[in-house]
This record gives sequence, structure tokens and C-alpha cells, in this order.
Amino acid sequence: MEKLPKIGLPLIFTVILLIILISKSTLTIDSGQAGVLYRTFGGGVVIDEPPLGEGFQLIAPWNKVFIYEVRQQEVFEQMNVLSSNGLDIKLDASAWFQPVYNELGKLHQEKSDQYKQRVLLPAIRSAARSVVGRYTPEQLYSSKRDAIQAEIFEETKAIVEPQYIQLNDVLVRDVTLPSTIKDAIERKLRQEQESLEYEFRLEKASKEAQRQIIEAQGKADANKLLSASLTDKILRDKGIEATLKLAESANSKVVVIGSGKDGMPIILGNQ
Repeated sequence: MEKLPKIGLPLIFTVILLIILISKSTLTIDSGQAGVLYRTFGGGVVIDEPPLGEGFQLIAPWNKVFIYEVRQQEVFEQMNVLSSNGLDIKLDASAWFQPVYNELGKLHQEKSDQYKQRVLLPAIRSAARSVVGRYTPEQLYSSKRDAIQAEIFEETKAIVEPQYIQLNDVLVRDVTLPSTIKDAIERKLRQEQESLEYEFRLEKASKEAQRQIIEAQGKADANKLLSASLTDKILRDKGIEATLKLAESANSKVVVIGSGKDGMPIILGNQ
């Protein structure tokens, strides 16, 4: 070091200092992220400018940048909630969310990067307890799952939207009832299904009986009309037609003798 020229040491220190300053003055923001600028000597968190976008950024070395994920994210929550009649229900739900991009500075200033734990999860828990408390275990187990999911979404959204969080959806993934209640509900559902099937069979049998009655009545009416239309003259004419056809047949050997009842001939064949 003693052999270095006097200008050498200051130059080396200057280069080192420049390298340190440059390293602290630049950063790269990855895809799907944004940065909130904090000006140490200029008012703190910047809320009146858009967040720093993706790519290379140059900042003053005494300032800071807080990086946030701005793509859609998912958070899971397992909760114990009470039904309308006070039974303990286990509810598994997840939420799709993301911070409001243009309000990222306010989100950082008011909630910090812990906004999921401080705002979103408590809001989901509160909404779930409020909604589930309006339903019975039977409704939770069967018909009201979609309605419950939609209501939890709307109530959570009303809480988090004013706090710079965009809620995209809430999914109820599982509802677990106490085993005794679940078994009782399943037995009841089976009995209701069997009752519906029995009613269906009764209705089907009743309709079939009605159909047969209508069909029999129709046949009786047809026979009555036919009997009323068959006069003695018509029967004689039909007999004469049949006799003529037999007489015209080349393969038939018939003998016509005398006359039978109503003046019709008596026909004897070779059979």
C-alpha cells in the first residue's frame, strides 16, 4: 500500500463507494409484483403516485422499496362455527384475492404487508360465523351449500373492499358436522327418498289403473256401438257374400242344401 501513488487510495475508495451506492440505488421487480416507495427524507410512504412496476428501477440509496405480490393469490382457513341451533360445525374455506394495484401505497401505509393476517382472514371468519349461524345443520349438509358460499363472499367483500383488497371469490371446500348429527341427517334423507319413491310407485300404479279403466270403457262403448249397428239384414247380406266367395273358389267343394235359420243356405264342405 505504501508504494501506491497518493491518488490511488482515494480512487479505490471512491470506486468502492460508487459500487455500494449503485447496488443500493437499483433493484429489479419481478413479474406479478409491484413496489411501494418509502422516501426516508421526503414524507415516508408514497401514496399519490402509482406503484413501481416490473423491471429495473433506480431509486435514491437512502429510500426503501417494499415489494408486494399483485397477482391473484389464495388463502385457506379452517374455522369452527355455530349453526342456528348452536351445534359446532367445522368449515374449510379458501379465498381468491389480490391487493388493489393503484391503492398499494395506502394498503402498505395503513395495513402493511401483513394485511392478509390483519384484515382478510378476520373478515372471512366473521362473515362465515355470521352466515352459518343463520342455517341449520341439515341445510349446511345438503341444499344450502352454494347459498352459504355466495353469502360469505358478499359479506367478506363488503368488509375488505374499503381496505384496498380486491376479493375475487370465496370457496367453501368442506363442511364437517358432528358424526351423530351427520348420521341422523343421512337417515332422514334416506327415509325421505324412500317415501318419495313409494309415492311415485303409488302414483304410477294409479295412473296405470286409470288407463286400463279408460281402455276397457272404450272397448265396451265400441262393442255397444257395433252390436247396435248389426241388424238382421246386415248379417244376412254378410252371409250371402261369404257363400258367394266359397262358391267361386276353385279349390273348394261345397254342397248347398235347403236353408237354415233366417233363410240362409246350409253349406257343407269337403272338410
